Amino acid sequence: MSKTMQYFPDEDILHILIRQGDEAGSVELSPHITAELDKDGELIGIEITDATAYVRDNILESAQARLLHGKKDA
Repeated sequence: MSKTMQYFPDEDILHILIRQGDEAGSVELSPHITAELDKDGELIGIEITDATAYVRDNILESAQARLLHGKKDA
């Protein structure tokens, strides 16, 4: 059984396997997110570059937004 998520520390890349298949193309969704597609255009994987900073910053941003939203409700 293959891993569904793999981190490559030397390149700081996080790869998320959606399903098995040969990559026939890719689409850059944002500066750090690439969708990997099979020959039918179906999503088979997601690659996140500069993963450490990207994941940290997005989690921090989400947490701060929730904290601010919670304070407004209080």
